Amino acid sequence: MKPLTGVRFCLGLLTLSLGSTPAWVAKPAGKTLGQKGAKQARRSVGRVQTGLDASSKDPSTGLPIFSLYGDHLRPTDDMLKGIDALVFDVQDAGVRFYTYTTTMGYCMEEAAKRGIAFYVLDRPNPMGGEIVEGPMLDPDKTAFVAYFPLPVRYGLTIGELAGLFNAENRINCDLHVIQMKNWHRNYFFASTGLRWIPPSPNLRTLKAAILYPGLEILQNAGVSVGRGTQTPFEEFGAPWMSGEDVAAELNARNLPGVHFANQPFIPVSGLYAGQRCGGVGVRVTDPAAVRSMRVGLEIASLMQKNYPKNFDATKTLLLLGNEATVQALGAGTRPEEIIASWGPDLAAFAQTRRKYFLYN
Repeated sequence: MKPLTGVRFCLGLLTLSLGSTPAWVAKPAGKTLGQKGAKQARRSVGRVQTGLDASSKDPSTGLPIFSLYGDHLRPTDDMLKGIDALVFDVQDAGVRFYTYTTTMGYCMEEAAKRGIAFYVLDRPNPMGGEIVEGPMLDPDKTAFVAYFPLPVRYGLTIGELAGLFNAENRINCDLHVIQMKNWHRNYFFASTGLRWIPPSPNLRTLKAAILYPGLEILQNAGVSVGRGTQTPFEEFGAPWMSGEDVAAELNARNLPGVHFANQPFIPVSGLYAGQRCGGVGVRVTDPAAVRSMRVGLEIASLMQKNYPKNFDATKTLLLLGNEATVQALGAGTRPEEIIASWGPDLAAFAQTRRKYFLYN
């Protein structure tokens, strides 16, 4: 199927300057180029201009560039005027609270309202398509970091996720997914042979992408996750924490696929900028064995036990999105018991997600 060839479309392109976009998509036959923008965690809106949140123009074509971060999280009537099709070409992280998927959902909704076709250029899930992990989002906690009730790691490609959103959230847009060739569910990104291009400034490495779902839940609660260092999401710490003690306790738990090492650091920006943090480096020894949500939960449990005056477990709710999990964490429930409590929801989701598989 070649739905974007042989027809003169006016295309809106939803992408990132950090993305790798086929040339034929970057040269639409129409006049409008829509592009998702960002700052720090999502900082670029164009190859030429960065740190921009307002609209601008592409200097080589004169096509308008619109940011969908900041003042506008959804495309407006003016942005979509004259558009026949929206093309979504964004590498995501395979994580519920990574907001590029929310942007996709919002754009699908706006496309459906206006009868605009929506094309997704599918990309690999960096963590493969087999592992599903983490609590389900409570239905009353949808937000920009939580578009639709999913587990934190949902094990779908961005194209498969679009199919799930379209049906399960009753968007019913005219959806077309341009499938990848030769991708399999057991492929982590490293298996593809493709070059990793960071989809956002802090997801610099594949190891960081694997650890990101679990470590990111810690920052709101008072733990630096390495933003402002050379290895974000590969270390965590705080001025009030003993990296040596924490690393030893975590290693004693024998978590599969990871090893912890004492690693103090001083962030140059972000949480605890300019302060020396007792830190722990997280070494990934077997990517397929890592259960990143368990890693994050084990760290949070240890922080809650050892540093209750400094670590606020209730603030993990924003990203965990599950009240029962946060209450259990605050009550000192063992991580393995919390993980077991996710079982029924994850089993039900496993049946739902299978309906949207595009790959074996």
